[in-house]
Amino acid sequence: MAATPLPQAGGLVGNTMEGMPPPPGTDLTGICFRDQLWLNSFPLDRNLVFDYFALSPFYDLTCNNEQLRMRSVHPLDISQLSKLIGIEYMLNEVMEPHLFVIRKQKRDGPEKVTPMLTYYVLDGSIYQAPQRSSDFASRMVFDSRPLSLSRHVCCTYTHDKNKFVVLIGEC
Repeated sequence: MAATPLPQAGGLVGNTMEGMPPPPGTDLTGICFRDQLWLNSFPLDRNLVFDYFALSPFYDLTCNNEQLRMRSVHPLDISQLSKLIGIEYMLNEVMEPHLFVIRKQKRDGPEKVTPMLTYYVLDGSIYQAPQRSSDFASRMVFDSRPLSLSRHVCCTYTHDKNKFVVLIGEC
């Protein structure tokens, strides 16, 4: 399936310049991308969300998905992506039409991938999710409670209600 032709207008909220890719390793967790013209022109679904994501500053034009797009192959075709080595994006979770989770990963072989970053498209706005290590580190620095209490607190994620639950007590 060939990529959808896309309007060239875009909207970037944050600290990067439109049209300029950020340097490698740049923290983009404070950036939000939204292209209202594109959203008004195309439905945001599992078939088109990657074309929309490719407009954002989060997209790496050197990725394997882009190589497939240039050959008129659908950029999320796992049978083709698994034959390539390098950086790729995969649609990880879908809750149409509101939430799409895209994972950036490094492929070292047909069955060997290493997750790198996670992005989410929430009601048309694209964000980079914070990495767990940086999120954990920032919480540890700013948490003034003693660590000895941590064994009494458990956090669980309920998939059906899509929320975090904190339980106090022995876990």
